Amino acid sequence: MMNELSALLLDVDGTIADTEELHRQAFNSAFTEFGLDWNWSRDLYTELLSVTGGKERIRHYIDCYLPDFTPPDDLPEFIARMHELKTVFYIQTVEQGRAPLRPGVERLICEARAAGLRLAIATTTSPENVQALLGCSFRKASVSWFDVIAAGNAVKAKKPAPDIYRLALAELGLPPQSCLAIEDSVNGLRAASDSGIRTLITVNHYTRHENFEGAVLVLDQLGDPGNPFEVIQGDARGWKYVDVALLKRLHERTRGPVHTDQPPDIPEREPS
Repeated sequence: MMNELSALLLDVDGTIADTEELHRQAFNSAFTEFGLDWNWSRDLYTELLSVTGGKERIRHYIDCYLPDFTPPDDLPEFIARMHELKTVFYIQTVEQGRAPLRPGVERLICEARAAGLRLAIATTTSPENVQALLGCSFRKASVSWFDVIAAGNAVKAKKPAPDIYRLALAELGLPPQSCLAIEDSVNGLRAASDSGIRTLITVNHYTRHENFEGAVLVLDQLGDPGNPFEVIQGDARGWKYVDVALLKRLHERTRGPVHTDQPPDIPEREPS
């Protein structure tokens, strides 16, 4: 049946692994290399995370936080070069093994594969960052586990726009009613919900304060046997950690239509 749970779509940063702090540090390292005295504290970075996309975040910072900064004439190129260097710093950190997976992530992904669920990535982070994380943080090379990796600039509008999820659905060849998303932020929740996908939230340090109205369940983590999750919002029906049975139960009891104000068209993938 088309409404049965067929696929699991996952965000990356803050969802698969606690990487946001590593991104913050990488941004600061890039600023230093560029000879700038910019420094993104944790509190400031929490505010900046409302803007998805690294280059977009830098531009927002310049526009809204640096009234006395005189931007270069080639500002888009300047930001792109800075972000490229930031990506280098981030990947180096990941390759050093400093981006451990969040509790329950690898277990759940392996269980989902064994149960015949298809897997997809839907993220605003760059494909290079995704490849590095999947290649270094799992016990086995896991890139091939995912039927679709929709990432970075694959679409024009990043989260909270639904475009990246619509692209993932198109490439999976599945309707949203057959899928469940796992996200960590309100921007991710809006993106998945506006594409018609029900969403489970696992918060982190940077997103715990956000309003997740509309999520099927909000947890502090996926949990593991012996390491139960904390329910922040919703009803876990007695489960202590997220497994495929719980995912199917959540999907089964929320199979009605998801309200969306967005048009139903699916964006094409942007050229690399």
